[in-house]
Amino acid sequence: MGDILSDELQPIQDVAGQGTLFDLSPAWVDQWLGMPAYHQRDLEPAYSVIVHFRNREDRAVFSKLLGQKLPSGSRYSPSIWFPEAEIGHYAGINWSEESNLQPQYPVYIISKGRWESRLTSKALDAIGVRYHIIVEPQEYNDYAAVIAPEKILTLPFSNLGQGSIPARNWVWEHAIGTGAKRHWILDDNISGFYRLTDNLKVPVGTGAIFRAAEDFTDRYENIVVSGFNYFMFAPRKSQKPPIILNTRIYSCILLRNNVSYRWRGRYNEDTDLSLRVLKDGWCTVLFNAFLAKKHTTMMMRGGNTDELYAGNGRLKMAESLRDQHPDCVTITEKWGRPQHYVNYKIFRNNKLRLRPDIVIPEGQNDYGMTLQERAISS
Repeated sequence: MGDILSDELQPIQDVAGQGTLFDLSPAWVDQWLGMPAYHQRDLEPAYSVIVHFRNREDRAVFSKLLGQKLPSGSRYSPSIWFPEAEIGHYAGINWSEESNLQPQYPVYIISKGRWESRLTSKALDAIGVRYHIIVEPQEYNDYAAVIAPEKILTLPFSNLGQGSIPARNWVWEHAIGTGAKRHWILDDNISGFYRLTDNLKVPVGTGAIFRAAEDFTDRYENIVVSGFNYFMFAPRKSQKPPIILNTRIYSCILLRNNVSYRWRGRYNEDTDLSLRVLKDGWCTVLFNAFLAKKHTTMMMRGGNTDELYAGNGRLKMAESLRDQHPDCVTITEKWGRPQHYVNYKIFRNNKLRLRPDIVIPEGQNDYGMTLQERAISS
């Protein structure tokens, strides 16, 4: 099995002139057999320019010359295509599946102070996926007022000041106690789940993507951590592969139970765990084909916002990870604040090992998912 890092894919030109397709030689093509269909074209611009205007009048003249209305009102730099591009919308459709396919492994949500928003809980309820939400005892009544009590597991401790680490390790032991081979652990600020293919990120109305991710992970004997990429980190116009090997796994995580690792520290626990796993020669798999739409941590009340991110918390987070892994972590600045930078290239030689009893099936398997119209809430 070869490396699945996206920068090693060999593109070829599509004979229809519609963009760039992946060559059939990359490792991921064979490895993705038996999984949901995945087709991505390179729709990124060949050239880009930044235009500045002296005043509103100049802006209006430019808009008239292009024959397009220029976007405004965003805190991000507005952009347009010339000629005007057709926008790929997913409004009104989702990936549905009639049998209510469930994950085979238990799903846990770690939550604190977010019984009002409860984004992940709502998102899983919307697609019919069963789960347990993990809360501290002093908040049980608040959560039980808005979530079915049978879905709630109460921790035997509270307010330890260590972020989510104690709760995460409690979940790990609970999952082992169920006899499950793996478990899902999700942050509590995920508003939806999506499938990426054909340059569209379309909502799913089923747990089928969880089952597909589990089946892919279980094909290999040396994957300890896998999970869904963030919606915002998988641009729909990019020619990304359906999986990326040996990188960090955040927020929507499938963990192997029978390993000696446990969550540790106070900051960046997901990156730290991924790095420890990779340094020991194991593999991680990040799914681009399946996405979680996670809200920015510091934009929501509750969770670790008050405990961990106040003041110079961002710098402390970066320094903590660098101190844990000085061989591959440095501190840089991004978006005007300190960030850690991890060199994952050193793990290129961590190769997937197919289980000897597994035969990868031919063709594709959409796990019963079909595109359907969906109701749009007003």
